[in-house]
Amino acid sequence: MFNLAHVHEALASVIPDRECLIFRDRRFSWSQVTERTRRLASVLRAHDLGCHTPRSALSNLSNWTSGQDHVALYLHNGNEYMEGMLGAFKARCVPFNVNYRYVEEELLYLFDNADARAVVYHACFAQVLEKIRDRLSGVVLWLQVEDGSGNPLLPGAVEYERALAEATPDPPQDLSADDLYILYTGGTTGMPKGVLWRQEDIFLAALTAGGAPESVGALQGRVREGRGIRSLPAPPFMHGAAHWVAFNMWHIGGTVIVQSQVDRLDPDDIWSTVEREKVNAITIVGDAFARPLLDQLEEKDYDLSSLFLVSSGGAILTAALKDQLLAKLPQVRIMDALGSSETGAQAAHTSTAGQKASTGSFAMSPGNVVLREDLSGILEPGSPDTGWLARCGNVPLGYYKDEAKTAKTFPLVDGVRYAVPGDRAQVAEDGTLRLLGRDSATINSGGEKIFAEEVEHALKHHPSVYDAVVVGTPNERWGQQVTAIVQLRAGDRPAEDELKKTAREHIASFKLPKAFVYVDQIVRAPSGKADYRWAKSRALEALGADNGKGA
Repeated sequence: MFNLAHVHEALASVIPDRECLIFRDRRFSWSQVTERTRRLASVLRAHDLGCHTPRSALSNLSNWTSGQDHVALYLHNGNEYMEGMLGAFKARCVPFNVNYRYVEEELLYLFDNADARAVVYHACFAQVLEKIRDRLSGVVLWLQVEDGSGNPLLPGAVEYERALAEATPDPPQDLSADDLYILYTGGTTGMPKGVLWRQEDIFLAALTAGGAPESVGALQGRVREGRGIRSLPAPPFMHGAAHWVAFNMWHIGGTVIVQSQVDRLDPDDIWSTVEREKVNAITIVGDAFARPLLDQLEEKDYDLSSLFLVSSGGAILTAALKDQLLAKLPQVRIMDALGSSETGAQAAHTSTAGQKASTGSFAMSPGNVVLREDLSGILEPGSPDTGWLARCGNVPLGYYKDEAKTAKTFPLVDGVRYAVPGDRAQVAEDGTLRLLGRDSATINSGGEKIFAEEVEHALKHHPSVYDAVVVGTPNERWGQQVTAIVQLRAGDRPAEDELKKTAREHIASFKLPKAFVYVDQIVRAPSGKADYRWAKSRALEALGADNGKGA
């Protein structure tokens, strides 16, 4: 049985004194994290939160909405975030991620959609919660985490550390592989959706860095013999990429380290933490993280000799930036990890010094295929057609409280249930996956499908392009045109023909941008993912009266 709380408890029993979680001056061993998360579970149970209905047979969505209480984690990164997940699991509650950049209406939607019964939040968010809490009648517990913001405790709320100190560290009971895990999608192209997994399925699909073990006992043996990796997941834990990495590192007996600056990307803080804590592996999100981190290495020297792995997921890490990283850090491996909230891990690609880096080509993991566009079957290697990247086997139950979207994203193909989140791809003759991009970001220009991420990647080969996002805007002749929103390096102003010339070396001419919009800074989610809604709005605003009349 693979239950996330059970696995952590089992590993803690064999490495109790190893460092488990580090944040600023707080250092917790595995036994200390075990005790603190047991105490949090007791706090939740004391408020009658937990699992109320057995789910031995899940048959339809109505069953999924009952049984376990849901706990909102409205937090920046810190030890409390990962404790919040584990503590909720140990109480047989279901933690869910809250985007801390949401405004009041978005928060109300999320808390309502997720049926929140408890909220664990940093004090800096207390003022926002105070404005909406009277409309959250289902919440029975408010746990406020002190963060130095100076905001007083909300009326009726309980201070997090005090609650833990007064609780008893009772071991978890009746844990099940069927206990649930929910991950809310970012909602950059629509309202966020809660992806609902069985814990055993998410464990096997996304949280087993050392390969799927035969049993928890086998996992204990691996961890006991290994020395553990010291890992710093730099993105916000509120996104799957970061807390998936944290659980993966824990599941090989590693130590999770959190940088000090938690409300923005601070390259000096990240590199200083790597140096101070002798970090072995860091996780970033594509170019949005890699560029400022590289810029910082030009400004200051750090002892990064402990670092041997840089992993990236969630956004493109261009080949040019990989080469620059490897030139600065020749001892590291750079791993592109491909996956989604709906599929778990799907494919990977590793780059090392001494070889020409590439982007967009991956070795697929078992259970992953490319389905034909009409979902009539699997594309054979070498087919010139474009299809849908998909996964079978350990896949989610569906979207929480949304049968229509569940049916669309998790179809049956030849009697097999697949997760098909919307990534377009092709398969080379050798079985290598070529990822093209999300269908939701596809531009239809004159009947030709153009993938935004492919154009973004091509533009970023120009040394003056610091960042770029591509969207489709109206065009009288072509229906849609490719419009590039570009952030240039300070002091650079290349001609548009120069940008097109560089891009043309990597993509066909019909995919080139017909319009450019220059901005001081590209707006991205805290995860580093592109905000295509912002980009589309900015492009339409900038093009104004000229929009729709491009060549």
